[in-house]
Amino acid sequence: MKLQNKWIRAAIPALLLHCSIGTVYCWSMFSENIAKHIGFSKGATEWAFSFAIFFLGMSAAFLGNVVEKDIHRSSLIAAICFAAGMAGSGFFIWYGGEHKGSILALLGIYVCYGFIMGIGLGTGYLSPVKTLMLWFEDKKGLATGLAVAGFGAAKAIASPIMQIMLDSLGDGGIYKMFFILSIVYFIMMFVGHLLLAKPEGWHEPEKKEKGAGAIDVIKSKPVVFIGIWLMFYLNITCGLALISQEKMIIKCIGLGGIAGILTSVTAVFNAGGRLGFSAWADTMKDRNTVYKIIFILSIAATGLVIVTQGITDMGHNKLFMVLVLILLFVVNAGYGGGFSNVPTLLSDHYGMQNISAIHGITLSAWAIAGLTGNQVATFIVNHVGKFFDDGHGNLINPQGYQSVLYLTIVLYIVSLLISLFLVKNSSKKQA
Repeated sequence: MKLQNKWIRAAIPALLLHCSIGTVYCWSMFSENIAKHIGFSKGATEWAFSFAIFFLGMSAAFLGNVVEKDIHRSSLIAAICFAAGMAGSGFFIWYGGEHKGSILALLGIYVCYGFIMGIGLGTGYLSPVKTLMLWFEDKKGLATGLAVAGFGAAKAIASPIMQIMLDSLGDGGIYKMFFILSIVYFIMMFVGHLLLAKPEGWHEPEKKEKGAGAIDVIKSKPVVFIGIWLMFYLNITCGLALISQEKMIIKCIGLGGIAGILTSVTAVFNAGGRLGFSAWADTMKDRNTVYKIIFILSIAATGLVIVTQGITDMGHNKLFMVLVLILLFVVNAGYGGGFSNVPTLLSDHYGMQNISAIHGITLSAWAIAGLTGNQVATFIVNHVGKFFDDGHGNLINPQGYQSVLYLTIVLYIVSLLISLFLVKNSSKKQA
């Protein structure tokens, strides 16, 4: 019965929550459709996604104490905000179609997809994490990796479904899709909210017994926290810089015809990295070792593509083409693994008390990286090299995408140094 409860009370609700909110990464599937429907440039609408990631991190940082105190309240807030934000986005997309170029429509999408959905994302992301670690005490990494893998796998699962809906719903399919999905995801998240529960034997300490708050706990090891925060931030920045450009990179190396399939494969690596790296870390004496592995693999893969100029080679050399694909797979896996190991690494250093609040504060790194990662990559691509037609109707800039790698390899090296010298060994015995 206890094993059954682990799945019914922790793993299944975590997957229901994370597989719903993880669809925020499907933005690239329909962002161009939104831009055309409301009469704005794709660049203008892209800020909705950046705001969503920003408010995800910031809501997690500021609402971590709410999650700590009551996972039922926080998971309900997540379901309501995520579904309401999606439905509101659908409304303003419809309104923008009726009033082309309306600034109200654009601002409405920013508020609904960015701010309201962002709150749902942050609280929904945090709510099941501590519960999973409590149920799977001996396999914390595997448990959190399973849930966070759901966040990563959501894109691979939902993208083809969204494409079918866009193709079959006819005129106005883009806003109709949002309305339908808002209902579907609310039901999924509400069921997750009803099922989610901590083990019967666990009792949150009374406030007078709890001692130090999250900030005070962090102050007990400030250098370690700064190191974890910086590793997390830099890994996300590098990941977003390449993942945001991966579809065009794939087209640069001559595989545009199967770009959709390959982006689904990279999404699988993203999800697999979340589960695989966290489960692997459970077997390590020091969980920080997995970050060293992630950064070394990322440096090696990036360095090989830099040396071979694999992107600018444009697929002429099949080996170089394979190296570029390996880079995208490694970066996606490391990006996912970086996420799934953060809560368990924090618990190893700071214990389980206040872990939701401490994890939430750490997720502020995600918020800032959401505003910098893809935007910095876009800036480099727009200012280095030249765009030209690849002969298949695609405007590509191989030199620009190749130049992004010079930034990411430096950041990966800095991340490795931080992992080696700032994040000290943990005993994995914190209570």
